[in-house]
Amino acid sequence: MVLETISDATAPAEPAPLSAVPTPTSLSLAQARRIALAAQGFADRRPTGTIDLRHLRRVVRRVGLLQMDSVNVLMRAHYMPLYSRLGPYPRDLLDRAAYRPPRELFEYWGHEASLIPVSLQPALRWRMAGGHAWGGVSRISRERPDLVRWVLDEVRTRGPLTAAEIEDDAPVRREHWGWNWSDVKTALEALFWSGEVMAARRNGAWARVYDVPERVLPRAVLEAPTPAPADAQRDLVRVAARALGVAAEKDLRDYFRLPVAAARTAIGELVEAGELLPVTVEGWQQPAYLHPEARLPRRVHAATLVSPFDPLVWERGRTERLFGFRYRIEIYVPAAQRVHGYYVLPFLFGDRLVARVDLKADRPAGVLRVPAAWIEPTPTGRAGRGHPRPGEVAEALAAELRRLAGWLELDAVAAPEGGDFAAQLAAALRTGEAAG
Repeated sequence: MVLETISDATAPAEPAPLSAVPTPTSLSLAQARRIALAAQGFADRRPTGTIDLRHLRRVVRRVGLLQMDSVNVLMRAHYMPLYSRLGPYPRDLLDRAAYRPPRELFEYWGHEASLIPVSLQPALRWRMAGGHAWGGVSRISRERPDLVRWVLDEVRTRGPLTAAEIEDDAPVRREHWGWNWSDVKTALEALFWSGEVMAARRNGAWARVYDVPERVLPRAVLEAPTPAPADAQRDLVRVAARALGVAAEKDLRDYFRLPVAAARTAIGELVEAGELLPVTVEGWQQPAYLHPEARLPRRVHAATLVSPFDPLVWERGRTERLFGFRYRIEIYVPAAQRVHGYYVLPFLFGDRLVARVDLKADRPAGVLRVPAAWIEPTPTGRAGRGHPRPGEVAEALAAELRRLAGWLELDAVAAPEGGDFAAQLAAALRTGEAAG
């Protein structure tokens, strides 16, 4: 592990070989936090010029995959981790990497629905062969194999196409709330899980446009040998360990939603091979594992909003262990029962999650709305000792909201409407507008 100083003006150095530096057996919580942030790319210098595919690839190498989600109240989830690490970037870069040849990313079930590097497709074939985790989708392969074969033939012959283009004669099922998938759509999703069809792109309605792998994946990936499941799962734990820096077993397992027994076996084998280093972390009850190439910067100079679907906060228990930040997404909670809001983003400032804001992009009005803003409690007497003062947080968060609004092509940031940080943040927004 490498100890290095990282500032806004200094790019991170490549880590020295582990043999060149002492290997710790225990970490303070502050060290673990900085290791985790560096592993996720938050200690990297933000680009100052044109952001291009090289920068996108750097982030994807750091995080391993990008979670997707249909909620578009602010910005679709897979675009946000790149913004959080690079700042405002052309969103077309991600579309190009995911949906245009030579394709670098593909859609599949990684950590939920995800965009994943094509090089990892062989490592996920065990999942494709294992049957769908959802009962209704797996049942259709057993109960209507004739329909599944017909759908696959249609995609192979007529693709790329959406479910709507071939489902007119199929009955629409209504028993599953929120989805209302036809049998054709269900068959397509079963084929998607098994890897027999893929997402060629998304259309304007956010629907998958399906095609066969031969017309989506690079030939080198299609022809790559299929690893044994144990080897593939070990590779996925390797990716997770590098992306997390230091992690408990559950954190490593959750990254690609691996089976418990398989993940434990893979972790044990990687420890035995010296590819994971057992450590203890201050305050953690669970054993932890350190990646040998993890970096420990002396400081992290982040000031960015983090999506609810960012890999930094995927495993909510880890978020609480690292940052003392209890985080729950409240999209599916009735409005009257929400604590912080509908679509709430943590604010990362330095190496801490110091505030959270409920945000909505009001595109017709050209305004970034802030239904609520909340500041995290500071331990008594600790402000100024690694804990920023509320005024510093308000100023930095106001600047970040203006930057985010510009990236979203919105003209203004509205005053916060509620929350215990609304008044102070509103004042900082007004000061910034006056200075501008």
